[in-house]
Amino acid sequence: MEPFVHASTSTLIIEKWVTQFPNLTSGFTTKLGGVSKNQYRECNLGHHVGEDRRSVNVNRVFVADQIEQPLHNWVSAEQTHGKRIEKITPLIRERGATRYEDAVKDCDGFYTNHPEILLTLAYADCVPLFFLHPHSKLIGIAHAGWKGTVLGIANEMVQTWVQNEGVPINEIHVAIGPSICTTCYVVDDPIITSVNETVANPTSFYTEVSSGQYQLDLRGLNREILIEAGINKENILTTDYCSACDQKLFFSHRRDEGKTGRMLGFIGWKG
Repeated sequence: MEPFVHASTSTLIIEKWVTQFPNLTSGFTTKLGGVSKNQYRECNLGHHVGEDRRSVNVNRVFVADQIEQPLHNWVSAEQTHGKRIEKITPLIRERGATRYEDAVKDCDGFYTNHPEILLTLAYADCVPLFFLHPHSKLIGIAHAGWKGTVLGIANEMVQTWVQNEGVPINEIHVAIGPSICTTCYVVDDPIITSVNETVANPTSFYTEVSSGQYQLDLRGLNREILIEAGINKENILTTDYCSACDQKLFFSHRRDEGKTGRMLGFIGWKG
């Protein structure tokens, strides 16, 4: 069953999580419902892609109203396809919410257990990873393109929670969100070389389709990294939504040849 379901035309929610925890806001935006024009139509939420800031902020306020998380609760990042993770406290709430220049620098993962903080990261094919530990109220989100994936950002979040926060690994839940599917994601030899150093059985996650060209299952690879890190299989939810296949719902950096907007993954506790 698809774990990401429509709450509105503009938002998908992780239904199992928000049903179990009504004070939790967690999900992923679509590209529908905003004021953006041209290649950013309609609901671009990325400040860093060249669109006028005012339009992006109108879209962000629109989404904030949809998910009942005001913009002053949001935190956003300057994402660099690395594996650095930042613990977010109320002191840095609102960083990057309305200005990219104010975003948390050089960061591809957030976590917190404070209410009234919405962790947000931008996507347009890369894999959104959502983390939840219900007992401690820890929540997290990570951005895993191929670079972040092979660097092990999924494992980095898990180990940070286990070592720094004392979380039992078997109690961590993860949701893998809308992102590019295997069929749409063709990569070359240098990327596959890196993939081969990532998990115990890497060849399960790619297929050669022509000389030096491979279809790569980036979602499946992240799932395997999580399992090898110690996450229980039954605690991992995985979407079937493809950002590149579904042109009506999502922006796609690969499909749109880099000239496109961004969706947001989001997770936060309401007050």
